[in-house]
Amino acid sequence: MRLYHNPRCSKSRQAVKLLTDKGVSFQELRYLEEGIMEEDLPILASLVGIVRKQEKAFKELDFAVDSVNEVIKALRSKPKLLERPVLVKDGKAIIGRPPEEILKLI
Repeated sequence: MRLYHNPRCSKSRQAVKLLTDKGVSFQELRYLEEGIMEEDLPILASLVGIVRKQEKAFKELDFAVDSVNEVIKALRSKPKLLERPVLVKDGKAIIGRPPEEILKLI
């Protein structure tokens, strides 16, 4: 189980706390530093709302993000576009907005 986490994001910090308080073992991935795991890209790209379109980096893309392959390309090249937090488990993923949503995947 992996949590894509940005420690500067309050929702992301809340997700870490929820999992920790429940005693759940998980890998914390600081995607801005480490990038996004290649094997997770197709799973993440299938989620509605996974791309943060309000980011300046989104406006800098030279292609539309309207297919899974283009979302993968965007997340691979600009991890900052990943909505967070995101929990990935057993080939499924869920966006933690609100953070309590991640509990549905546990």
